[in-house]
Amino acid sequence: MLSFAEEIYLLALDETTGRPMISPRDIEMQSALVGAILAELTFLHRIDTDIDKVYLLDAAPVGNPVLDHALFLISGSTESQLISFWMNALRADSQLIENHVLQELVDKKILQQVDKKILWVFPTRQYPIIDGRELQNIEMRLRNLILSDEIPEPRETVLVSLVDACGFFQDILSPREYHRSQERIARLARMDAIGRSVANLIGVINKACIMMMHI
Repeated sequence: MLSFAEEIYLLALDETTGRPMISPRDIEMQSALVGAILAELTFLHRIDTDIDKVYLLDAAPVGNPVLDHALFLISGSTESQLISFWMNALRADSQLIENHVLQELVDKKILQQVDKKILWVFPTRQYPIIDGRELQNIEMRLRNLILSDEIPEPRETVLVSLVDACGFFQDILSPREYHRSQERIARLARMDAIGRSVANLIGVINKACIMMMHI
């Protein structure tokens, strides 16, 4: 089973170029990857969340360097902090998260690492998809869920909230399907506290950036 971060990263990749359609340096991608890490820790019963706070349940490492790094930071806090606090704190590690997710997808033979040079001088790295079945499976699951009335499993609720925060549903669904499904997408996305925090953080940062542009 792929992690939330791996699923989000696959959805972000251009299948032809092997480059993210949303850069990991963009606010949406950074926030979604961090939210994916926190969500994974909840399903591993290391942390718990309520409407706005994160609570440590178990500080024992899980054997994943990125998850364990986040867990180490959370366990070092003397009191429970807001989800938004840890979202902001972990955004500084978005490059670490991206590198780990890419390596995991390469190790699982889903992506291929290709080193190239632009104009035969500037090195660049791409990650074209080797096996598109994983991506197709993610898109099919999400599409079937959104276009039906079924009650999602907890992991699916988290994934919907992260995918919505990145704006990927406009690529997964046709324009007509997306227009008809916006209310259901919003309703499902609101069911997950971490997903709501991801969307709120993206909104706050985007608003701050817009304000800075007009100063």
